Amino acid sequence: MEKSAIKDYLDSLQDRLCDEFTAIDDGLWREDQWLRKEGGGGYSRSLSGGSIIEKLGVNVSHIFGKTLPSAATDKRPELTGRGFEAMGLSLVVHPKNPYVPTAHANVRFFAAEKPDHEPIWWFGGGYDLTPYYGNVQDCVHWHREAKNACEKVSPDLYDRFKKSCDQYFYLPHRDEHRGIGGLFFDDFNELGFRESFKLMRCIGDSFSVAYFPILNRRKSQPFGERERNFQLYRRGRYVEFNLVYDRGTLFGLQTNGRIESILMSLPPMVSWIYDWKPQPESAEAELYENYLRPRDWV
Repeated sequence: MEKSAIKDYLDSLQDRLCDEFTAIDDGLWREDQWLRKEGGGGYSRSLSGGSIIEKLGVNVSHIFGKTLPSAATDKRPELTGRGFEAMGLSLVVHPKNPYVPTAHANVRFFAAEKPDHEPIWWFGGGYDLTPYYGNVQDCVHWHREAKNACEKVSPDLYDRFKKSCDQYFYLPHRDEHRGIGGLFFDDFNELGFRESFKLMRCIGDSFSVAYFPILNRRKSQPFGERERNFQLYRRGRYVEFNLVYDRGTLFGLQTNGRIESILMSLPPMVSWIYDWKPQPESAEAELYENYLRPRDWV
């Protein structure tokens, strides 16, 4: 396995994504290089205070450990007792304008090793879109680019990864999906190292062509207090999912990761309103009725 090539790709992807956001936003970047006492570390970049982006984080990490945490072994007990190496890139962007969706992306690689045993390795990742005000054009574009990325490797992957994404980004206690989905894959090694790595690169590279056209179309759309308040309310669902269900958050906490990087995904401002319901036939109600349910967008 050419693990050094994976790290080189992740570093390059982080540079490219940060350059693209810098080109459209005048906010200030903060950059932190950190070490983990158990092994490894990472490089975190965050953007805030700009005119377009309220909060953005693009993190790369490469860590090692002697034992995989329960977030990794609960569904794969054969990994228990193995040391691990994990590297990945994660991105979360919370725009200011409520008509611009929040977006999340992640690509990662794991290797679990044990003396006198063959290493077990896999890729994972994907991306998902969380609109506050639904727009069919944006949803179709997002999923079309996701499908294009998968089809560079195999025509069978998009439907499978889309279904996994719809199932994963779901809040059982609310009986709601977090957004309109996208792609989600994990434990992926079925195509061999070379093609599996290619898949990860295709998905990582496609985030920009999937998201930036939406951001540029909606970033100057007028909005008022009503839209802002609804955005803050819906961000509460984002927080609930990430703190209760997200495997990446749980893995980071269980491996004593850098807390500022783990919680980077949380929005800077959010609200919870007791027993709030949208007005019938409103734009807010339309989000629940037409967008927060799995559907075929392409």
